[in-house]
Amino acid sequence: MSFGLIEILTLAGSLGLFIYGMKVMSEGLQKVAGRRMRNVLRSMTASRLRGVLTGLVSTTVIQSSSAATVMVVGFVNAGLLSVRQAISVIMGANIGTTVKALLISWAVFADFSITKLAIPIIGIAFPLLFVKTPGTRATAEFLIGAALLFLGIEFMKQAVPVPSAEALAFLQHVSDGGLPSVLLFVFIGTALTAVIQSSSASVALTLVLCEQGTIDYEMAAALVLGENIGTTLTANIAALVTSAWAKRTARAHLLFNVIGVCWALLVFKPYLHAIDDYVKAAFGGSPYTDSAMIKWGLTTLHISFNVINTVLLIGFIPMLERIVTWMVPARTQLDEEYRLEYLDADIPLSPEVSLIEARREIARFGTVTHEMLRMTRDLLVAKDALARDQLMQRLARYEQITDRIEVEVGRYLTKTSAEVRNEEQSARIRGMLSIVGDLERVGDIFFQMSKTMERKLDDRLWFTPEQRQNLVSMLEILDQAFMVMHANLDVDQEHVKLDAAVEVEQRINAMRDQLRMQHYRSIEQGDYNIRSGLVYNDLFSSCEKVGDHLINVSEALAGEL
Repeated sequence: MSFGLIEILTLAGSLGLFIYGMKVMSEGLQKVAGRRMRNVLRSMTASRLRGVLTGLVSTTVIQSSSAATVMVVGFVNAGLLSVRQAISVIMGANIGTTVKALLISWAVFADFSITKLAIPIIGIAFPLLFVKTPGTRATAEFLIGAALLFLGIEFMKQAVPVPSAEALAFLQHVSDGGLPSVLLFVFIGTALTAVIQSSSASVALTLVLCEQGTIDYEMAAALVLGENIGTTLTANIAALVTSAWAKRTARAHLLFNVIGVCWALLVFKPYLHAIDDYVKAAFGGSPYTDSAMIKWGLTTLHISFNVINTVLLIGFIPMLERIVTWMVPARTQLDEEYRLEYLDADIPLSPEVSLIEARREIARFGTVTHEMLRMTRDLLVAKDALARDQLMQRLARYEQITDRIEVEVGRYLTKTSAEVRNEEQSARIRGMLSIVGDLERVGDIFFQMSKTMERKLDDRLWFTPEQRQNLVSMLEILDQAFMVMHANLDVDQEHVKLDAAVEVEQRINAMRDQLRMQHYRSIEQGDYNIRSGLVYNDLFSSCEKVGDHLINVSEALAGEL
C-alpha cells in the first residue's frame, strides 16, 4: 500500500474527526449531566471494586477498551468522575478487553465492531438537535459526539497501512537474542498497536505470525505485553483537547500498563512457564511445542496479565493519582477543573475532623466565588471581543462548579450529621449548609450579571463613563466584603468579626440607594438611553444582592442563623 499525500491527509482528517468527536461528546456530557446521571456514575464507582466492574462490563458490551477509556476521559473532563474513580474504571476496561481476545481465539464475533452502530446513532440523534428541550438537544450532541469518536477510531485504523505478516517476517531473525530481543518485541508490540489502534487486531496479527512460524511463543508473549502499552495511545490522543484532570486520567492508563509490563518482564520466564502448565492441563498441549496451542497461551497471558495487574495495583490508586498529578500539572486556571480537595467520603473520619475538613473546603468555595467577582469586573471593562467571550465562558464554567460544590459539600455534611451526637456540632453543620447555599447563590448572581452584560452587547447598548465607574466602585466595595468574609472563614466562631462585615454591608446598601436615586433622576432628565439604564439598574442591584449573601455567611459563622 502506497502512503502519499492523500493518505497523509486522510489520516490527519481521521484524527481530527476523532478529536472533534471527543470535544462534542464531552461538551454534551457537561450539558446533559444532571444530578441523576452524576448520582448513577457515583454509585457505579462508589468503591474501587464497583469501578472495576463498571469498566469490565462497559468494555465487554462495546468490545473496545480504547472507546471505553476515551469515554472515561470524557466523563472526567465533564466533571462526572474524579481521577481516582476513573482509574478503577480503566482497570476494569483492561480486563474487559480480554473478552474480545478470547472470542478471537474461538473465532466467534471477531468482526463485530461498535463503529457499525455509529451512523445509525447519528441517524437517531440528528433529529433531536431540533427539539426545543435543552436536555434533549444536549443528549443528541453527546450521542453524535460519541458516534464521531467511534468513526474517527475506525477511519484511523483504515488510514494507516497495517503491516502484513509477510512484511514482519524479518522478526524471525531477531528473536533469539535473549532479553534484548524480548525488550525489542515489547517495543514493536507497542508501536504496532499504536499504529493499528486496536489491541485485539494486534493480538490477531500476532497469532498469524505464530501460526506461520515467524516468531515463537516467548516473542509472541513479548509482543502481547507491548500491545497493552500501545492501546493507551487512543485515550492520550483524546485527552489533547481536555482539562488537566482528563489528561491525568489518560496518563494513569499509560502508567498502569507500563507498571504491569515491568513486573511481567521481571518474572517473564517463570510467568510463561506457569501459563504453559495451565494450557497443557486445560487443552492438552504446550504453546512451546504445539503451534495450535499458542493462541491459548497468548489468550491466557492477555487475561491473566490484566487481572493480576489490577489485583496488584488496585490498592495503590491514590498513589497513582498523585503520580499523574505530578506528571500533568495545571498550567493555567482554564486548564484546571475544580475538585474537592479536603473532603473524601471514602475515608472514615470522626465528626469533629470531618467538620474541620468541611470548613476548609468551604473556605475554598469562597475563593471560587471571589474569583467570579474578579471575572465580572474584568468583563465590565473588557474592550476586546475575544477576551469578553473567554470571560463569559469562564463565568459559565464557574457557575457549574458552584452548583456541584453545593451538592458535594451538602451531601458530605448530611452524612456527617448522622454521626453527630451533640447540639454544638449540629449547629455548626446547619451553619455550614447555610453558607454553601449562600455562596452558590452568589455564583448564580455573578453568572446572571454576565448574561445581562452579554444582552447589553447583543443589543448594542452602551454605558456612560460615569455608569461604568459607578459599577466598578460598587464591585470594589464587594471585593472588600469578600476580604472580610475570607478573614472570618479562617478563624474560630468566637473570633468572627461581625462588626466589620456589617459595616461593609451598610456601605454596599448605601451606594445602592445612591445609585438608584441618581438612576431615576437621570432617566427623568433624559440623560441616557432607557434600555441601557435598565441594564445598569439590574447590575448594581445584583451587586447589592451579593452583599446580602456575604453578610449571611459572616452571620452564620458567628452562630447567628
